[in-house]
Amino acid sequence: MSSGKILVAQGGGPTAVINQSLAGVVLEARRHQGVRLVYGARHGVRGIVNEDLVDLTRETSHNLELVAGTPASALGSTRDKPDLKYCHEIFRVLQAHAIEHFFYIGGNDSADTVRIVAEEATKAGYPLRAIHIPKTIDNDLVGNDHTPGFPSAARFVAQAFAGANLDNAALPGVYVGVVMGRHAGFLTAASALGKKFPDDGPHLIYLPERVFDVGRFLADVKATHERHGRCVIAVSEGIHDAGGQPIITTLAKDIEKDAHGNVQLSGTGALADLLCEEIKQKLKIKRVRGDTFGYLQRSFVGCVSDVDAREAREVGEKAVQYAMWGDRNGSVAIRRTGFYSVDYELQPLEAVAGRTRVMEDEFIDAAGTGVTDAFRLYLRPLLGSGMLDAYRLRPNAVPKVLHRG
Repeated sequence: MSSGKILVAQGGGPTAVINQSLAGVVLEARRHQGVRLVYGARHGVRGIVNEDLVDLTRETSHNLELVAGTPASALGSTRDKPDLKYCHEIFRVLQAHAIEHFFYIGGNDSADTVRIVAEEATKAGYPLRAIHIPKTIDNDLVGNDHTPGFPSAARFVAQAFAGANLDNAALPGVYVGVVMGRHAGFLTAASALGKKFPDDGPHLIYLPERVFDVGRFLADVKATHERHGRCVIAVSEGIHDAGGQPIITTLAKDIEKDAHGNVQLSGTGALADLLCEEIKQKLKIKRVRGDTFGYLQRSFVGCVSDVDAREAREVGEKAVQYAMWGDRNGSVAIRRTGFYSVDYELQPLEAVAGRTRVMEDEFIDAAGTGVTDAFRLYLRPLLGSGMLDAYRLRPNAVPKVLHRG
């Protein structure tokens, strides 16, 4: 006899719509007759091993809807990257609480966690259905047309660069904006959707899918600055040299590393500062400014794509349906159909776990410093309705009266 218990958790970096997926799981699960209790783990897998669980069955539907429209992870998250031993502890807790359905909302590392936990349950002969629900602003999950969280973050990036471009046009100089993305440049590329006029910025876009050469970068900036009298640049935090070394390590003296030993790319303004310093010193351009978007792009309130919110809810709902009506574990995937509509499939966990998607060549222009129309057509419908536009005064010049030499 089934226990009727399910558990949902959130992992990795928060997004603007991750709580839509949470609400999708809880509300859909409560519609199923066989579900008796819906638990949530506080701070992801760390909360599971610590048995730090909350009863979401007792939440009102109204409050769940309010939480769904609130960015960031309502249950809390974690950067823990479980190994086999850690996953065995997760399974022990699931077994101890008689939980028979496990839903984990996260990226490719989260999919790997679900895979290992599912394998542990199979080895023990325990009836666990484990489903991974996609989430990441990096848009780097294999097998997905796009990933919940990315469209809203992309909307923020596009609108932020539209604003930076207006500022830069009013007070010309060089502006460098560093965007998240260690291996995939989708989010940085979204900056191109902020352009309205041909001479709008970003004039140069640098992605981790292409080798970054500091000398060529300076030549690009110099040429653009001479052509337009200004230059707006979008740079991915993950840009690297021909040897695969992150550019920040070649320019900086002191390098921070995260808990997994990776070079710290987010949460620091070092790359923007270092690139600005190169421009000032080598090109002698006086007005040079840099920003690091950092956490701002992940959970920005008031910049949520309605398309993203809807799909994030639906992947949560579909996860429960696959778990209740299906006979296999897996990862929910978004597939595009028609000009813009989507369908959902359950793909094997092995197809997603620990794997990284990068931008396709067809999305990057020949020069490697911009995007193609194919990318614009891909991204535009994801940004949702109500995107703001920028306009210009018409240059109706008044003839000069005083002719100064």
